Amino acid sequence: MSKPNKRSEALTYHEKPTPGKIQVVPTKKYATQRDLSLAYSPGVAEPCLEIEKDKDNAYNYTAKGNLVAVISNGTAVLGLGNIGPEASKPVMEGKGLLFKIFADIDVFDIEVDTENIDEFIETVKNIAPTFGGINLEDIKAPEAFEIERRLKEELDIPVMHDDQHGTAIISAAALINALEIADKDIDKVRIVISGAGAAAISCSRLYQACGAKRENMVMLDSKGVIRDDRDNLTSQKAEFATHRKIDTLDEAMIDADVFIGLSMADIVTSDMLLVMADNPIVFAMANPNPEIEYQLAIDTRDDIIMATGRSDHPNQVNNVLGFPFIFRGALDVRASAINEEMKMAAVNALAKLAKEPVPEQVNIAYGKTRLTFGKDYIIPKPFDPRLIAEVPPAVAKAAMESGVAKYPISDWEKYKDTLRERLGSDNKLVRLLHNRAKLDPKRVVFAEADQLAVVKAAQIVHEEGIAIPILLGRKETIEELMTEIGFDADILIVDPKTEEENPRKNKYAKVYWEQRKRRGVTYYAAQRLMRERNYFAAMMVNEGDADALVSGYSRSYPTVVKPMLELIGMAKGATRIATTNVMMTKRGPLFLSDTSININPNSRDLYKIAQMTSSVVKMFGLEPVMAMTSYSNFGSSQNIEATKMRDAVALLHRNQPDLIVDGELQTDFALNNEMLQDQFPFSKLAGKKVNTLIFPNLDSANITYKLLKELNQAESIGPIMMGMRKPVHILQLHASVDEIVNMTAIAVIDAQHKEKWEMEHPSSN
Repeated sequence: MSKPNKRSEALTYHEKPTPGKIQVVPTKKYATQRDLSLAYSPGVAEPCLEIEKDKDNAYNYTAKGNLVAVISNGTAVLGLGNIGPEASKPVMEGKGLLFKIFADIDVFDIEVDTENIDEFIETVKNIAPTFGGINLEDIKAPEAFEIERRLKEELDIPVMHDDQHGTAIISAAALINALEIADKDIDKVRIVISGAGAAAISCSRLYQACGAKRENMVMLDSKGVIRDDRDNLTSQKAEFATHRKIDTLDEAMIDADVFIGLSMADIVTSDMLLVMADNPIVFAMANPNPEIEYQLAIDTRDDIIMATGRSDHPNQVNNVLGFPFIFRGALDVRASAINEEMKMAAVNALAKLAKEPVPEQVNIAYGKTRLTFGKDYIIPKPFDPRLIAEVPPAVAKAAMESGVAKYPISDWEKYKDTLRERLGSDNKLVRLLHNRAKLDPKRVVFAEADQLAVVKAAQIVHEEGIAIPILLGRKETIEELMTEIGFDADILIVDPKTEEENPRKNKYAKVYWEQRKRRGVTYYAAQRLMRERNYFAAMMVNEGDADALVSGYSRSYPTVVKPMLELIGMAKGATRIATTNVMMTKRGPLFLSDTSININPNSRDLYKIAQMTSSVVKMFGLEPVMAMTSYSNFGSSQNIEATKMRDAVALLHRNQPDLIVDGELQTDFALNNEMLQDQFPFSKLAGKKVNTLIFPNLDSANITYKLLKELNQAESIGPIMMGMRKPVHILQLHASVDEIVNMTAIAVIDAQHKEKWEMEHPSSN
């Protein structure tokens, strides 16, 4: 049942609530008649006249400079083949989504209904004035070669066929680094290329540009080795035809140093690997399944350097490392082309980045103590936040040096800062959280599994490998809900109210009674409480029958918090319980504390809340930059609500001098660094980007987070419980499925974190 459900889910995702994945959003004010008269008639005439005088003014007065066309005729879509232009549209929209979230580039997807080369080229040329760049996509070979060649010759904006060049650029960077690790020279290695399509041809050409020798390459297509005595070869295949008298992949692999797979699954055997040279480099990039399975390859050769196209193995060759950032650099200097120098700049930037220290945020996302350059890390990870500040500048510099840049950059540090700012609006943090949870999924008990949204969230975390769900509630109801959504899996369902659970209920009741018998709790009362799902779920976590707990979907927050505080309590050394919410804003993730627990904390409480929040921010792999907020700025009011924030800051400055925190401070000053620098240059926050706000009371924190969520449609993760002894996280009433999934990922990461801490501090257990 799971496969039909995935199909249904994919269709629903594309259809609801609005069909498609991208939309046009206004970037200017339009509320008043004056705004509209500037946006259209008569005000629009002025930029039109300026552009008439000089076409390049279109970059100044329109969106052209940040707009890329993703264009296809649907003749070679993904693994689907020639499915036509309409059927290719979801893929082109998806490509537009990647452009936006990785490099903040806007996209119009264009599907052209022709397989005629001349007609296709003419169509693209006619619409080219609209765009700053053209990304050709999913066009079959050999037509793709001719289309790209002619468009590059006839247009004065960047043109790139990503299917050809994306894999080439990423794999070339990986190859350079792999050869360095293997201590081999690129001009001497013997390379076998399985596949002869657009990507394989482009890879081979780029490897040559990096120094590989054509005479050391052997290329294969579906008919075997491409030899110079074969008939009816395309000009592209003839370019890489070998004079060697071999016919099969088995023969080609003998003493080969490098295997490049751009063909089909499982065509490489263990025996083939065994006859390769020492320290073989194998890039098995067929998707979704590589030419040889990763585990089989590394089990066969312990000296192998392996890469695939998959995210669940080291060294993923992923085009998203390339095309968004290459176009970003090209657009920012208004390049007239994407030339070989720019591609090579991207190759070198990626290769270099893999050798530099990896940010803690990336280490955390991939569950590594420290990612370091070596056999299992030869290419940057797709979620590396440094990519946007490293690859586009390299591409832009190459455009300037090769003479195709019309708008040169002079202040590179300012440009890099601008690039980093572009990352603020995406949801990379959510993807990082999910990835980290998947590395070591934990048992999470869902205390309200008789609710459809909760069961749906449990299905997602199960299918994505984020957590191992335990569903609490009436079994018949849960099974009906699972059937309704196609959740066909062997999931543990526990109903605390059944006779079947009596032994466990009695065990939990006895433990609870022993803890609370001197506080007025009878054994009978303890037994009765264990029929309540939140008490039962908390005891499951306490007794090690589950690793974490998520509850609160259908009940008020105080009702759910009470049993958690009674049964689980605070962590060792904690003096307060508090919560923080992470808001995914346009400026990046913003942590808000305390959003759910402490109604009117005093200065010492706020000090503790700030400490706990800083630990959570670090758990996300970020450096906390914290503002203690108020209606007052640095002593402008002597009211107790302002002075308690000032006193909390003093405690933090005295006891944690390395923590970047300051206040008391109004929120606009905290978030607007230009204002802060101008008025309060002495602040520890001056020149820094605040990512954490600590509020003076529950009212202000809770109201702010819900305003951001509803008015700005900022995605929220939380409230994240801080200071609890075990991983317990409580949802807001009627949280969305996505919010439940994200909270589950947090619960898993919290469990991972606490497990690690307990292993490192056994005496504290």
